[in-house]
Order: sequence, then structure tokens, then C-alpha cells
Amino acid sequence: MGGSQGPHPRHGLAPLLASAVRLSIVAALAPVEKAEFAYVRDLVEITDSARSKQVSRLEEAGWVTVEKGQVGRRPRTWLSLTEEGMTTYRRHLAALTAIAGLLS
Repeated sequence: MGGSQGPHPRHGLAPLLASAVRLSIVAALAPVEKAEFAYVRDLVEITDSARSKQVSRLEEAGWVTVEKGQVGRRPRTWLSLTEEGMTTYRRHLAALTAIAGLLS
């Protein structure tokens, strides 16, 4: 195989999204403006502590924002995907698709 075809698509993968849980969280946030913390927990089927840990990693990377507020008297936390997070997620999906295409 020659190198004239360009770099292998794996170079477009985001190492932070190698975790199935982090990828699932980002995928849950991609189609919405924001989502409540509990919704993401239930959708991804993880514990509160696991969700908090993984969201912190995504927030540190600048891919997710965390907004705290209240609904009535109850505290709520919402998650949003940043523009950088969305760009990274799309590039990651494109790389996965290209890799799968190479194997077809």
C-alpha cells in the first residue's frame, strides 16, 4: 500500500472519544441545544458518579458546557455541546465511517 492516498483516516479520531461512555454522552448532546443531566444519565445508562467523571473530562477539553440552575425549587444541571465539541464529534464520526469504508 502506498502513501499517495493521503493519511489514514484514524488520524481524524479524537482520543478522548475512544471511551464508549464519552462518545455516547457527546452523541446524546449532538442533536439538542441542551439536555438535563438526568436525561443524559438515563439515555447512556450510567451512574451519576460515572456521568459526572466523564462530563468533567469533556468539559476540561472544552467540548461540553455545564449550566446549573433551578426549575421551581429544584436544582437542575444542563449539558450542552460546544461548537468545538460538535466539530470534534463530526470529525470523529467521519473518521470512523472512512475506516469502516476501507474495510468494506
